[in-house]
Amino acid sequence: MPNILIIKLRYIGDVLLATPTLRAIKAARPDARVTMMVNRGTQDVLSGNPDLDEIIVLDKGSLAAQSRLIVGLRHRRFDTVIDLTDGDRSAFLSWTSGAPVRIGFNDEHRWRGHYYTQVVQSVPGVRHRIDRDLEALKPLSIQAGSKDPQLWLTPEEENSADKLLNQLGVQRSQSMVILQPSARYWFKAWPPERYAELADRLTSQYGCQVLIGGSDQDIDLAQQIRQMAKRSPINAAGRTTIKQFAAIAKKSALFVGSDSGAMHMASAVGTPVVALFGPSNPREWGPRGGPVEVLYKELDCRSCFHPTCERGGAELHAADLGRRSVGRCVPDGAEWDNGNGITVILLIQKCVHVFQHLNGESRVLCKYATVFLGRGNIHDRA
Repeated sequence: MPNILIIKLRYIGDVLLATPTLRAIKAARPDARVTMMVNRGTQDVLSGNPDLDEIIVLDKGSLAAQSRLIVGLRHRRFDTVIDLTDGDRSAFLSWTSGAPVRIGFNDEHRWRGHYYTQVVQSVPGVRHRIDRDLEALKPLSIQAGSKDPQLWLTPEEENSADKLLNQLGVQRSQSMVILQPSARYWFKAWPPERYAELADRLTSQYGCQVLIGGSDQDIDLAQQIRQMAKRSPINAAGRTTIKQFAAIAKKSALFVGSDSGAMHMASAVGTPVVALFGPSNPREWGPRGGPVEVLYKELDCRSCFHPTCERGGAELHAADLGRRSVGRCVPDGAEWDNGNGITVILLIQKCVHVFQHLNGESRVLCKYATVFLGRGNIHDRA
């Protein structure tokens, strides 16, 4: 029986985008035992995945735990390791596993390729991360199947979400829209006052019930938006587990938010998504799953993520003012020229447009709008 280890030591969204690779492996090698190693805090998005037999959780901060992990990897006797991380730590762990076949990404300028027995060369140009991960299966002659990420929910997890919605005072007679204002990096986020205005418009013009999502670290931001808004959206930040959030997203009519793990979770359960992108490239990191609309501005420096460059953050954070930066980086006090930005009105248009021109049955998105959901792509939202 093949014994395969997949390594993905990144964030929640990255792990979800690797699920098509898991599915392709299991389809091609149904008798294989497939294990995946991920960072602590990301493992819940894999629970219940039928393409996975075991999850190994890496604790980065504990040297003792990592030493035990290395010993445990050798005892598991993997015959194949596929490293999807593109990092030095994961390359080293691939090597320490002792697997006779070790596949990973590299280019000629990086030394870690010596840890692998088979190197997958980086393909020039921008490719979606799912397609890039699937490239790692070529040495095994495994073909890709469906490229949609998947997140599995149990009836118990969905019931838990229902109970939480009741505790939050959600009226099930109204359609829900989730706003996710936070992102891992500040320069990926839209201003809180714009989310407050968006929440008011969704409530007053479309009769929607708006929930603000987020982790424990986002409670203050969500409360700030709630106080700015005139119609008090529901603050659900810090109240949900990963699976509860996914279940609530599944029951929602729409998700609106920044490039984040929450965005990928909503898309993975089939929820229509309107995503706002700053410096990261939606052609590489955009959501795949249900109906999607992406708003972003082209940057000639995308995607560098240099910690001292504020251009990406300014482009998204000030885009509602219709301003565009001049020059590659934006120093303090820089002048701005006029340009078309991401306005609340434009975002509202995208929220409506995400449901148009989709073949399928007609359902009610909000109180005043009938929308069309693609059959087979959207889960029933009670």
